[in-house]
Amino acid sequence: EALKLEPRLPKSLIAMSELTFAKGNPLSSRAYLQRYEELAQHTARTLWLGVRIERDLAAGVMVVCDRYLASSVAYGEAQGLDAAWLLSIQRFLPRPDVTVLLDIGPEVAARRKTADRDRFERDLAMLSRVRASYHRLAADGWVTIDASLSRDDVAARVAAVVDQALARR
Repeated sequence: EALKLEPRLPKSLIAMSELTFAKGNPLSSRAYLQRYEELAQHTARTLWLGVRIERDLAAGVMVVCDRYLASSVAYGEAQGLDAAWLLSIQRFLPRPDVTVLLDIGPEVAARRKTADRDRFERDLAMLSRVRASYHRLAADGWVTIDASLSRDDVAARVAAVVDQALARR
């Protein structure tokens, strides 16, 4: 949905898929990540993203992320990490002006995406825990959109939320 906003906004679009570290990168060295590799990579990605966002915001660029702070919390909490701790390590990162939760049940998501699902997308029990975490986080003033609707309907609703946020600026 973030990509569909591209023609509408003068901004920097950041997709989490851009934030992959190759082996040998200092941020993913075995010495540092031996026991906590996934958490450390998630944290490193989030911190790198925060630096990039601060740079773009300082330059007057509007930033749209397809995932940001909540993603680290939701997936970490779903894997047994403390949500309060995950939130605390992100407290100095730039806060979003608006957060949109595209809410869809794991079973519906699995029916929609039948191929090329990553290990998280194949684990419906974990996706249920991730969804529950997102719901807890969304209680803090997010806009929730029913993502089981058609893609066009979801895109239109996201665009309306972004338009409202832009009107407040």
